Amino acid sequence: MPDPSAVPPRTAFSPSMRVDVLISDWKAGLPPEVPEEERERRLYGQAWEAYQEGDHGFGLWCWHECDRLTNNLNGNVREVTRVVGAGRYFGFSHRKVVALEVPIDRIYRPRKGDMSTPRPDAFVLPHYQVLCVYFAQASAGDPRAKALLEIALGELEDRRRADPFLRHFETFRDLWQRTGAPASTAPAPSVERGSSTAEPPRAGRAPAVRRGSGS
Repeated sequence: MPDPSAVPPRTAFSPSMRVDVLISDWKAGLPPEVPEEERERRLYGQAWEAYQEGDHGFGLWCWHECDRLTNNLNGNVREVTRVVGAGRYFGFSHRKVVALEVPIDRIYRPRKGDMSTPRPDAFVLPHYQVLCVYFAQASAGDPRAKALLEIALGELEDRRRADPFLRHFETFRDLWQRTGAPASTAPAPSVERGSSTAEPPRAGRAPAVRRGSGS
């Protein structure tokens, strides 16, 4: 039986729009009488199952959901694990792999005042996850990621107090450095390898939100 805490081999990497649509559908399908914590558990379980089937786009959502719950539960990871389920916490080993895979040219980073809509194949990530992606790929030797990271880090001090998620980037960076993560690895997937045309998670999985910037 496969270890649920292990990083599953990637078979797809759905962009944010597809992930959000499916998760919204799952959420809408939950009976209204289900208590909030149980709703969160079921919804996370659906996304975790899709991730375990190899769609690492759902891994990005599970990553952010764990951090959202961590903030809401005063940093108590044990309580987060109780909510999401034993063996389902999106830990550093998962974050490291997924961060190395995100195609940085498809990360949607609107400029101030930009009202454009993300492309359907874009990855719309909260700022701290973008920092994690840049840091991981810069550590793996990507010069573009290194340049983008240096620019993004220039804003870190100004945003620290206003963004409670930034500490999760700092934890990611500290763990990366402490564990001696490899200095080089395979390049991030191309548009074709990270295609959004993969088959959706199998039908019939119980509906399981939100995503984005830490709501």
